[in-house]
Amino acid sequence: MNHSLEPSVRATWQVPSYSTTFWQGRRHPWCVVIPLINEGERIKSLLARMQMVGIAGLADIIIVDGGSTDGSLQPDALKARDVRGLLVKTGLGKLSAQLRCAYAFALDEGYEGIVTIDGNDKDDPEAIGRFIEALQQGFDFVQASRFLPGGVAENTPKSRDLAIRLIHAPLLSLSSGFKWTDTTQGFRAYSRKMLLDPQVAPFRDVFSHYELLAYLSHRVPRLGHRCVELPTVRRYPKGEVPTKISAFSGNLAVFRTLLDACMGKFDPKEAA
Repeated sequence: MNHSLEPSVRATWQVPSYSTTFWQGRRHPWCVVIPLINEGERIKSLLARMQMVGIAGLADIIIVDGGSTDGSLQPDALKARDVRGLLVKTGLGKLSAQLRCAYAFALDEGYEGIVTIDGNDKDDPEAIGRFIEALQQGFDFVQASRFLPGGVAENTPKSRDLAIRLIHAPLLSLSSGFKWTDTTQGFRAYSRKMLLDPQVAPFRDVFSHYELLAYLSHRVPRLGHRCVELPTVRRYPKGEVPTKISAFSGNLAVFRTLLDACMGKFDPKEAA
């Protein structure tokens, strides 16, 4: 596969500034991107679980940090857990900005596909191998779903469960033409082809907070890219909801973003 990027196309990407704390080079065609900020023991637990199931034998692990201050990302400790690279976003923005940094880096490095898993240790990394298999079979967008047969949703806050089932997934299913069941979580996989599609155009500054996830769920199926959901396990710890989204203002912003995505407000201007 030709992994070279057209310089004129690459020059149009809007990617937040970031620094590379360390990079040990590409070993596999696939990578696993872990976006996080101040996840403490949770990221340590996730990396230990990934090591236990041999993820480093399937894909390169890349962490993209939003500016952690908790001391949880010591390079030597990360390398001991098979992490190949640590990027630190220094520009503005939250999750979507972090993802743009990591996805641009991965495409520049020639990866054929990217799996993303949250750094808060809610998802079972055992499924990563199945995500990669789906990419190898030609799927362009693989979404984790705790709600499919075989999936597990444990300790999910009731309000969040209802919001996903009754609002978020139905609206994105209606707007995209694809039957989604679990649209808010970031455990996903994307093909290189899809991310480089100019009609998708994910490298734009409009994606700064939490817009990119909803946008891709809306936009990608409409363009005819192959999408699939796979059953996965998502466990919330008892008595704690590890999330960076605040209870009221954050959820209101997520709902506004959902409506904007479903109405096509994030679609490229050329397409509109």
